[in-house]
Amino acid sequence: MLIRFRDLRQRAPPRALCWSGMPLTIAILSAVLSYTWLIEPRLGQDLVALPVAVVAAIGVVTAVRSGEWGFAPGALIPGLRAATLFTIPLVALFLAAGAALGTLHHRGNVGSAFAGLVLWGGSQQWILQTVILREAQRASSRTMGVIVAALLFGVLHLPNPLLTIVTLVGALGWCAIYGRYPNIIPLALSHAIGTLALMYAFDDRIIGGLHVGYSYLKLDGGS
Repeated sequence: MLIRFRDLRQRAPPRALCWSGMPLTIAILSAVLSYTWLIEPRLGQDLVALPVAVVAAIGVVTAVRSGEWGFAPGALIPGLRAATLFTIPLVALFLAAGAALGTLHHRGNVGSAFAGLVLWGGSQQWILQTVILREAQRASSRTMGVIVAALLFGVLHLPNPLLTIVTLVGALGWCAIYGRYPNIIPLALSHAIGTLALMYAFDDRIIGGLHVGYSYLKLDGGS
């Protein structure tokens, strides 16, 4: 038995990440980073539909080819349980930190804000899980793919320090959950609740107005 296990390990060594196996992820990163660092600073937000359309098209083409749309029915309930266990401690941490700093505050209509964040967070989760995570796993391994996808998701939120750290930690949990329960609905809810908690726990000076890229550097707090 030991000999067989040793042979198995020799036949299947851990794979190093192969970037050439992640063309769609590279295209997504290029579209988003080009917009946040080059296009938006010069032309404003008038062309925001361009990177959104590119990323959405990549997601649709990927889903059509793979058949994975991220809504496996059997994964919904266990995914909700896992996402709840992951989200509650993070939300409690955000609110406790906000209370300690004296920045805990109300931000208006919770319902409309939450609905918008579910749609926005869900769209991010759909791309993160069905494209970036899956390509990263195919280009490396199941576990390494989770780490790589989370790191890339964090990179997209640079140079906002708090947002980068939070999205990195969040993506580690979300990708791990999706790996077991491939349904993005629990992750969309978790993403929305976490973002809402950040907005209520901290003022714009700390979260940078949720800005990323060059627009964050233009803020007083980002200089």
